[in-house]
Amino acid sequence: MQDVQNQIDNRNIPIDQVGVKDLTYPIVLLDRENEVQKTVASINMYVNLPHDFRGTHMSRFVEILNQHHHKLQIDSLDEVLLKMKRRLKAEEAHIEVFFPYFLEKSAPVSEAKSMMKYECSFTGNLREDLDFVLGVKVPVNTLCPCSKEISESGAHNQRSIISIKVRYNELIWIEELIEIAEQAASSPVYSLLKREDEKYVTEAAYDNPKFVEDVVRNLALTLNKDDRVYWYKVESENFESIHNHNAYALIEKDKRENPDDCL
Repeated sequence: MQDVQNQIDNRNIPIDQVGVKDLTYPIVLLDRENEVQKTVASINMYVNLPHDFRGTHMSRFVEILNQHHHKLQIDSLDEVLLKMKRRLKAEEAHIEVFFPYFLEKSAPVSEAKSMMKYECSFTGNLREDLDFVLGVKVPVNTLCPCSKEISESGAHNQRSIISIKVRYNELIWIEELIEIAEQAASSPVYSLLKREDEKYVTEAAYDNPKFVEDVVRNLALTLNKDDRVYWYKVESENFESIHNHNAYALIEKDKRENPDDCL
């Protein structure tokens, strides 16, 4: 049969990324407590396309993924990307893996157990060298320091989302990034709370007020001290309970550029 994708294209325009997007696929992840965890990911896979090729072979992306879905872990992404480059005769390969990650969490007083979901991601890019980013999004609770300061009683609080993305040179567990995020906020969020837990969480947040600026600075201080991390991007977004807008802050840092700033 005629290979239409390999026909010569005379428009002389290269394509930066071409491939498959939003492919739902089962994967197996490393789990700090249980060794492995099975989940379902949404996966995007792209390569660059030279100016003289009309198209790429979309089926080959799925074939490559199928060879690795049972062991699609952080340390296997380089194999997937290398196969993408070779099979599709590309100079650059890119993959994005978005997935829910579940942890069993105990309430702070009653110790009632429940499952918490965290949205996580792997992003890998391979040209000459591998570039890999691990990301997590963690729901937390923040209480407004200004509201607490000016109010005779109470203070407004809200659920917030902390996003952490890191590049690193030694293994970092997803669980570690979740813990770092929760420690930077006013209090963690739980799936299941009894009345005694609600009292504890509410009072703990009241005693630990945080602006979004406080949150990202706390995250930066912790990641600056972690020698495994050489680049990070941290974000905090409050879904404000008394304002018709969200509060937001971001810090991005490549520690290799100014290492003395991290001491």
